[in-house]
Amino acid sequence: MNKKILITGGAGFIGSHVVRLFVNKYPDYQIYNLDKLTYAGNLKNITDIEKKTNYHFLRADIVDAIAINNLFEEYQFDSVIHLAAESHVDRSITNPLDFVMTNVLGTVNLMNAAKDCWKGEMEGKLFYHVSTDEVYGSLHDGGFFLETTPYDPQSPYSASKASSDHFVRAYHNTYKLPIVISNCSNNYGPNQFPEKLIPLFINNIRNNKPLPVYGKGENVRDWLYVVDHARAIDNVYHKGKIGETYNIGGFNEWTNLDLIKVVCKAMDKKLGRLQGESEKLITYVTDRAGHDLRYAIDAHKIMNDLGWQPSLQFEEGIEKTIDWYLNNQQWMDEVTSGTYAKYYDSMYASR
Repeated sequence: MNKKILITGGAGFIGSHVVRLFVNKYPDYQIYNLDKLTYAGNLKNITDIEKKTNYHFLRADIVDAIAINNLFEEYQFDSVIHLAAESHVDRSITNPLDFVMTNVLGTVNLMNAAKDCWKGEMEGKLFYHVSTDEVYGSLHDGGFFLETTPYDPQSPYSASKASSDHFVRAYHNTYKLPIVISNCSNNYGPNQFPEKLIPLFINNIRNNKPLPVYGKGENVRDWLYVVDHARAIDNVYHKGKIGETYNIGGFNEWTNLDLIKVVCKAMDKKLGRLQGESEKLITYVTDRAGHDLRYAIDAHKIMNDLGWQPSLQFEEGIEKTIDWYLNNQQWMDEVTSGTYAKYYDSMYASR
């Protein structure tokens, strides 16, 4: 079946892997990558598929309702996979309103455009909202997040994502908009903007810079290789049940400190350094405000109902990830210097 799928945030970290998967796996689908190209959006993440005949790039801001409505009217998308979001907790603490605008208002703008475009003809249509496990808050007494776990967001970022989740469910209940939601644990892998822990530390180790660790490094996260997340999104898009939520996780828990030591050990080996050399760069800093202690996803629903399984454990995935960053230093240099963003500003200034 021919599909016209709008993927928002497709120049970002997770979005670029989803765009690549859909463009390559489904040549009969027309894939429209919509991205504002903020600091975290980089078209060099997807240069390998940019000339494919079923790939199209659209630069727009989901906060701009008129622009979004016009795009739906022009292209008549029949599906949306919505990944565009402000996602860094530290930035949300500094500028919470940015997160409200993009994550809440932007999501509502997209749903309004979809609702108006589809005009009650919802058969074969889908609005797929990609969210985070952080909406559930923090686990203190063991156990795992289930799809039925009550929401308890602790940061402006997670509050904005929780709000967007609620709006998506409300549009399903009120307007019968066909929706699915997935909530995923921490992702890692190629093309991640180096404000996030793993690429930041790979780059800092390479350049002998301090490795800032919040508190005592005791916070626990469940890690998933980004390509496995893209595969899960593919499964949910094609086989998920309308109105349902699916948690996506790797059953791969690490404290921040233990994870950093794994990265340090692998980097020492790859850079030809003495074992333990990179660990000397670890620097403990004041803990983040409202820092959740532990996240852990129970992914049995997507595994049992849709047949998805994570393919990589962390030790294998981190080897592939480190190799990618070491082999793509130009990408890292351009991202950290901001030169790519200046190029986009000049390239799209007259559009």
